[in-house]
Amino acid sequence: MADYSWLWIVFTIAAALAQTVRNALQRGLTATAGTAGATHVRFLFGLPFSVLFLAGIAIATKSALPSPDAKFFYWCTLGAVSQIFATALMLMAMQNRSFVVAIAYIKTEPVLVAIFGLAFLGDALTLPVAAAIVIATAGVIAMSWTPGVAAANSAKPALLGIVAGAFFALAAVGFRGAVLSLPDASAVLMPAAYTLVWSLAIQTALLSLWLIFFDRKSFKAILRAWKPSISAGFVGALASQFWFMAFAVATAASVRTLALIEVLFAQFVSQGLFSQKTTRREAAGILLLLAGIALLLWTHPN
Repeated sequence: MADYSWLWIVFTIAAALAQTVRNALQRGLTATAGTAGATHVRFLFGLPFSVLFLAGIAIATKSALPSPDAKFFYWCTLGAVSQIFATALMLMAMQNRSFVVAIAYIKTEPVLVAIFGLAFLGDALTLPVAAAIVIATAGVIAMSWTPGVAAANSAKPALLGIVAGAFFALAAVGFRGAVLSLPDASAVLMPAAYTLVWSLAIQTALLSLWLIFFDRKSFKAILRAWKPSISAGFVGALASQFWFMAFAVATAASVRTLALIEVLFAQFVSQGLFSQKTTRREAAGILLLLAGIALLLWTHPN
């Protein structure tokens, strides 16, 4: 049997790139559909593409659809619902004047993923990998943190950021648990695509109902903006497909740590679009991030 253990690196980098593009597309929809509506685009318009991905993989590999058990639906629901809560808390934090503090704390997610992965899935960590997670996370926090933020304004966004990071960590662990619970999870493509369809279906149903009952204006705005939403939905589904494929091969902690490279992609986009200069603090953070990622890739068990 071919060894796919190294492919998690390719999958994760591809997912981070696609997610950077998706974020840019969603940002453009915020003005017309609102924050909640723009967020829902990734689920509502991503679901049809996830079904196409699943059908394409089934035809190409001549594979039958998996037969899930109760454990699969438990993990998939945990991941889907946790991701919704995490996104909502992140948006709440970003409405605060000290949202940069919240973002810094949200980036502690890889550390929390490592803890939850060990507790719930038994994903053990070697000492070098644990060190890599801490170093890379410290680098991102250094890049995200803005000096001079008053302590009085930091408590609420810090708390929201930590809780949001915890829910993002639960989402990653839930999705990995769902993929691994399927028969022949080592096949990678089919389990990942199947899990993606179910997770997006759960999220689409829950958020659609919420918007219809509590924010119908945003829901109608999403439907009116269907053309740009299709692009965001496709790229979002593609990013999620790569995330789930990475979860099928490597621990959630390793995937989410390497995923911090997305911050560098965003930094490059920001500098390219707005000619923003990198401060010394940001440069130090970038070096720490790269050092942590290098250590992770060098010492990660195959």
